[in-house]
Amino acid sequence: MIRLKRVYEPPAPEDGKRFLVDRLWPRGIKKGALPLDGWLRDVAPSDALRKWFGHDPAKWEEFQRRYFAELEAKHEAWQPLLEAARKGNVTLLFSARDEAHNNAVALKSFLETQIQYEKLR
Repeated sequence: MIRLKRVYEPPAPEDGKRFLVDRLWPRGIKKGALPLDGWLRDVAPSDALRKWFGHDPAKWEEFQRRYFAELEAKHEAWQPLLEAARKGNVTLLFSARDEAHNNAVALKSFLETQIQYEKLR
C-alpha cells in the first residue's frame, strides 16, 4: 500500500518504508531529524516543471500529464518505490502545504497505475 504524508507529521508504524520525494529538502527540518529510508530527488518533477506548476490547482491536470511523461523517461528513479510497495507499506513524504495538488499525490497515482498494469500482464 502506498501512503502519503507531510514531512512535518510524526512517523507511525504503519508508514512502512518512508521516502522523501521532493527535489528540495523541506524547510525547517534538519537532515538528521527526519526519519526516512531514502531521499529520491530524481523521482521529483524537474526544476522547470516544478517552477511552472507553482502549486497552482488550475494547472493540476497539465502538471500531472507533464510529470507522468517525465516519469516514463526515468524508470530507474521510481522502480525502487514500486519494489518496496510490492513488499509492504510505503509512505511518500512531501513538504507542500496543498495536500491534494502536489508531486507526491501525482506520483502515488502514477505508481498505483503501474501496479495495476503489472497485475493485468
